Amino acid sequence: MRVHETRLRVRYAETDQMGVVYYANYLVYMEMGRVEYCRSAGLRYRDMEEGDGIFLAVAEARCRYLAPARYDDELIIRTWVDEARLRMISFRYEILHAETGKLLARGGTKHVFCDRTMKPCKLPAKYHAMFGIGGRPD
Repeated sequence: MRVHETRLRVRYAETDQMGVVYYANYLVYMEMGRVEYCRSAGLRYRDMEEGDGIFLAVAEARCRYLAPARYDDELIIRTWVDEARLRMISFRYEILHAETGKLLARGGTKHVFCDRTMKPCKLPAKYHAMFGIGGRPD
């Protein structure tokens, strides 16, 4: 299992009145982790969308909050592919406090590969290795 780590620093605008990262921003952090995971595998979302007309539509998102992140904390977003098939892919995430290593949140997203009309489709073969798809059934 290949795990990619993305680091970021919490910005003031991402916190609520209590100085804690607003809950919805964790989904944004997961997206950042996913995009950087793909980039590290040699794939830019933009190339897949513009060049091949393939989009990753979010079908499911979940997050379990364990401890708060606060303004100016440096975070590590660990991202990996949990399951990949010809028509869907699931990513898993862990968000940790960089200085202490404390696990702050964990979650996952499930995506359906879609064409430009948002109709589900199969992922082109040239992307299979990047996502760990190796001749498995749909």
